[in-house]
Amino acid sequence: MSDAPFSRPPVERPRSLWRDLRASMAGERYDFTAGGLGRAIFLLSVPMVLEMFMQAIFEVADIFFVGRLGADAVAAVGLSASLIILVFAVGIGLSMAAAAMVARRIGEGDEEGAAVAAVQALAVALVIAVPVAVVGIVFAPDLLRLMGATEEVVAVGRGYCAWLFGGNVTILFLFLTNALFRGAGDAPLAMRALWIANLLNIALDPLFIFGWGAFPALGVTGAAIATTLGRGIGVSYQLVALLRGRSRIHLRRRHFRLDVPVMRRLLKVSGTGILQYLIGTASWMGIMRIVAVFGSGAMAGYTIAVRVIVFALLPSWGLGNAAATLVGQNLGARRPDRAERSVWITGLVNMVFLGLAAVLLQFIAEPVVGLFSPDPEVIRYGTTCLRIVSLSYVFWAYGMVVVQAFNGAGDTVTPSWINFVCFWILQIPLAYALALPLGLGPSGIFVAIAVAQSTLAVVSVFAFRRGRWRRQVI
Repeated sequence: MSDAPFSRPPVERPRSLWRDLRASMAGERYDFTAGGLGRAIFLLSVPMVLEMFMQAIFEVADIFFVGRLGADAVAAVGLSASLIILVFAVGIGLSMAAAAMVARRIGEGDEEGAAVAAVQALAVALVIAVPVAVVGIVFAPDLLRLMGATEEVVAVGRGYCAWLFGGNVTILFLFLTNALFRGAGDAPLAMRALWIANLLNIALDPLFIFGWGAFPALGVTGAAIATTLGRGIGVSYQLVALLRGRSRIHLRRRHFRLDVPVMRRLLKVSGTGILQYLIGTASWMGIMRIVAVFGSGAMAGYTIAVRVIVFALLPSWGLGNAAATLVGQNLGARRPDRAERSVWITGLVNMVFLGLAAVLLQFIAEPVVGLFSPDPEVIRYGTTCLRIVSLSYVFWAYGMVVVQAFNGAGDTVTPSWINFVCFWILQIPLAYALALPLGLGPSGIFVAIAVAQSTLAVVSVFAFRRGRWRRQVI
């Protein structure tokens, strides 16, 4: 018998939340269908919020530099963005469906099925991108005129519009591959791709716009070139991660084939998902068309305000994406109650975040708009828009999370109907009536936006509580 003193084996202490976060950001995998729900929400939300924050930087970087070129240049960017938002709608709708399928397969423990779904989604995006690029390049001036642009705005913005549409494959792939990573629970990879894309965009913007050093001064067109190059390199990083197995989704040669049953399910879910976002984004085009009646100053002010609004909302959208991933994976693991709890907790956190943002914007709206343009008329319109629309933020917070939860479950039909009623039956007619017949001008448009978003949130919560999303099969 040994004389060595008795010793107990070391007790492994539970890891701290911050240690788990560091490990998650470094790429360590985490099971989001088990353990503490608060911890799961935190570990998913942090990289997703940072990812969406970087997407928000995209929205304000171009307008920050272009604002130095005058109101017509800002109006050209705003009108082009209202057109390219249709591509965004396709990208978001497709990526939402792909993320839901991947999350469900990961929750079921089927990583092979997740890879197959990813390839089918990438193929669809590529098929869509080619004709969109051709149409955008050839008809860029006509598209701007259709949106109410003056000939001065068309002359300034035709190159910007053509480059955005010509490089639309980078938009689609950036949305899609980020969604694939989020669905798999690998949100840090999506975050890193957007950091790369944004840093390049910010660095290249002044070079191409103002012609610093050996670069030519391309004006507004230079902003689109910088954005396309930044997104393209970010997408390249994502594709390398997928092909080299840095994610739970590891694309191998055997996956690059048409899988008809998977493609059919993807198109079924993404079809209504794309329709859902087309309804919403096309309504923004309608709003921009009404704003155009009031001239370049109103369009420029509205464009700047929308970019600032999106800057606050996109990090909040990251919380919605976290809820979507949790809903998808927990439904796959047959834990619908856990999925629902994650939505209510995430919605509450989002409401607090956006509520604070709304209060802050009431005080800093004017100096914030002034950062983008020195024009007094532009500042006046932009400030009014920010103050009115931000009043709906506390409602918007829950609406964003609940709509994303529907999508994460694969139920894209319910949000499509809600969007149609709130945006086309309510928002567009109300904006027109308040702005023109009732004489409130652009302020009436901004009120209509706030009313529509608040209504959407209330209706979405009631629909979610009915529980149809629990029985969705994808």
